[in-house]
Amino acid sequence: MSVKFKKVSDFNRGILFELLTDAYSFDRRYEQSCTSDWQDFDNFFFDNLEIADKYGLITTLNDEAIGFVSWDPRNMPEYAEIGHNCIASKHKGKGYGKMQLQEAVNRIIRNDVRKIILFTNDDLIPAQRMYERVGFTIDQKRETQNIANFVGERIDYVYFVK
Repeated sequence: MSVKFKKVSDFNRGILFELLTDAYSFDRRYEQSCTSDWQDFDNFFFDNLEIADKYGLITTLNDEAIGFVSWDPRNMPEYAEIGHNCIASKHKGKGYGKMQLQEAVNRIIRNDVRKIILFTNDDLIPAQRMYERVGFTIDQKRETQNIANFVGERIDYVYFVK
């Protein structure tokens, strides 16, 4: 099986929305509260492909899109923030998410950034384990705010570049 990281511009508008919808299909609350944001994100990247190709990538398996990751460079060199990072449901638990995240970290580090940050919800245990396997550490935990129907904590992670 051949895993490759491709440019967003190699795909059609809607692929990012589709991957996010699939990746979070295990809990309808994500779709109910995030659909509009996911659509806006997909539209922004496809309206700005030069940004999408520089600050995001799509992971493929045998030329099928199975996930993607994106990051926000606006605070570099102080830090970059990883935003969306997802793997399609049928490909979860096979190490592709870790490979994808490591590729993003490697690309971000090439820009002499001091640290990389990201956050997740406390109910996303597999994501937490993956972040920690790549080298992220918990920076802080705080109550989830302004996310409909979600209770619990938001976990902020940091990766310090050596």
